[in-house]
Amino acid sequence: MSYEAKEAKIFACTQSTHLAEKIAKAYGVKLGKVITSTYSDGEFQPSYEESIRGTRIFIIGSTNPGPQNLMEMLLMIDAAKRASARHVTAVMPYFGWARQDRKDKPRVPIAAKLVAKMLEAAGATRIITMDLHADQIQGFFEKPVDHLFASTIFLPYLKSLNLDNLTIASPDMGGSKRAYAYSKALKSDVVICYKQRAKANVISHMELIGDVTGKNVVLVDDMVDTAGTLTKAADLMMERGALSVRAICTHPILSGAAYERLEASKLEELIVTDSIPLKQESKKLKVLSCADLFAEVMHHVHHNESISNKFVM
Repeated sequence: MSYEAKEAKIFACTQSTHLAEKIAKAYGVKLGKVITSTYSDGEFQPSYEESIRGTRIFIIGSTNPGPQNLMEMLLMIDAAKRASARHVTAVMPYFGWARQDRKDKPRVPIAAKLVAKMLEAAGATRIITMDLHADQIQGFFEKPVDHLFASTIFLPYLKSLNLDNLTIASPDMGGSKRAYAYSKALKSDVVICYKQRAKANVISHMELIGDVTGKNVVLVDDMVDTAGTLTKAADLMMERGALSVRAICTHPILSGAAYERLEASKLEELIVTDSIPLKQESKKLKVLSCADLFAEVMHHVHHNESISNKFVM
């Protein structure tokens, strides 16, 4: 007797509900029902309110700190495994804790590795994520990882701006590979910022490698946290003769004084995805949705079709 796979079901972690609704709509299914019970001390328990036995399920949730977002993903994966789901795919538009991908000094954890192992121990059979802070994090998993690039979203928008004398910039040395990939696609020049940190999120010195005089500059990065690097780089480039400075950052963490820095900076526009919900609005923020990208990849994964055309850098 032949077995026909059931249609996949999509569920959302609490903070990613809005994005999950858009993904489910683009996929062509209704978002699955989950209720979360919370104890008075803050402990919570998610519960699937429909059968998932023998089904591939996609659990959508970015795991940006604090720890409750990661814990909710782990609990939902565990619940799905115990409910006899056939495949449990963790769809993590933003993979949190990714900046801790190596020991950069003695006696510190490699949190990205730990998170990978926790996801697998909970029962995830596949991971789908976007613009990891470091590509090598894929190697922390023993399960398949589909690492998507937001360039498939950003490049059409950048081309639509029709900017003359376009130059792509990296705000630090670590992002140079990403900047070169964008410049190749856009046939533009590249400049790089060299920065030194006094401590995490605090820049002591920044210098520019390359010429931006008379150029429309687009800074490229995987995430924007406190916005200190981006705004300092934008101000430096305008001082060095740039006509305009924009930035594209996949994940808008925007913590601390980020919104104040953004408003006070010489950045003309900060273009982000909706991988993480915005804490507040800003006239300088342009949000491009990643829902269609994830929906299409999830559909291909469920039907065992190639997704190689989505790996565009």
